[in-house]
Amino acid sequence: MAASLRFHNFKRVTVMLLLMLAAALPASAQTVWPAKTVRILVPFGPSSTPDIVARLVSDGLSKKYPDSVFLVENKPGASGNLGTDLVAKAAPDGATIGISIGGPLAINTLLFAQLPYDPRKDIAPITQLVTQASVLAVNPELKVNTVAELVALLKQNPGKYNFSSIGNGSLSHLTMEAIELKTGAKLVHLPYPGSPQAITAVIRNDAQMACLPPISVAPHAAAGTVKILAVSTAKRSPFMPDVPTLMESGIDVDADAWNGLIAPGDTPPAIVAQINKDVVEIIKQPAVRDKLAAQMMEAVGSSPEEFRATIDREIARWAPVIKAAKITIN
Repeated sequence: MAASLRFHNFKRVTVMLLLMLAAALPASAQTVWPAKTVRILVPFGPSSTPDIVARLVSDGLSKKYPDSVFLVENKPGASGNLGTDLVAKAAPDGATIGISIGGPLAINTLLFAQLPYDPRKDIAPITQLVTQASVLAVNPELKVNTVAELVALLKQNPGKYNFSSIGNGSLSHLTMEAIELKTGAKLVHLPYPGSPQAITAVIRNDAQMACLPPISVAPHAAAGTVKILAVSTAKRSPFMPDVPTLMESGIDVDADAWNGLIAPGDTPPAIVAQINKDVVEIIKQPAVRDKLAAQMMEAVGSSPEEFRATIDREIARWAPVIKAAKITIN
């Protein structure tokens, strides 16, 4: 009888220990990747900056969780709203996450009369992945070497010069509108489908200037077909340390072409926290940082709360510019 009682107590203690061990297992083992296939949705096409970042994240997660498949799916359309909406409406179980940018998460709330999702309620920010400066590039025929010289020329010739962008309401458009607003210059906007067409317009002198991703401008600057005057971020780019910022040049404009990781809005905090931990570890790996640097992007890896604050700052930053320029999409 005593032996039976001891065995019963041993079984009870063993079960309790196993339950405690299960509770102590990482959230990732219990809840984060419930499906064999995890979708990473990108609201832009292949080879876009968000696509490049998504594939680096996917590769890192595949190595960390070899029993799951991390599938990058491109869902372009509606200025990034389509793919972002698919994330917003997905099941909040970790099986669908997404890469998005300032447009669908912040700026588009100011440009579109109505979005199919509410970025504050329907999106759970996980981490800001990267930061990327834009560069202010001009055609050499303008014969200006500094932002101050450019501004003086523009003020002497209101409405004479054009700037190209990668589309109405894009960051490249808004940055130039902000420069106009801060300096009192008057320019003509020429929108194009993407960076290659926009920088080609500057090279051909169809447009005399543009504010574009550095990776699309640097080769042409090296060839002497365009001239870089400034970077758009608050701090100088480590990839172009000799190029001043717009702020250093006397124009209070800060434009950051960041990318971030998002999940459906109702995703449990424990899942968000574990995905954040996994992805921040990946994005800060030296090999990943080197691959980002090749695209002139810097790794960030913020907390969900910091990323939410970044989104809120973007809305506050661009609201007066969009209002002053009277920019709308629909």
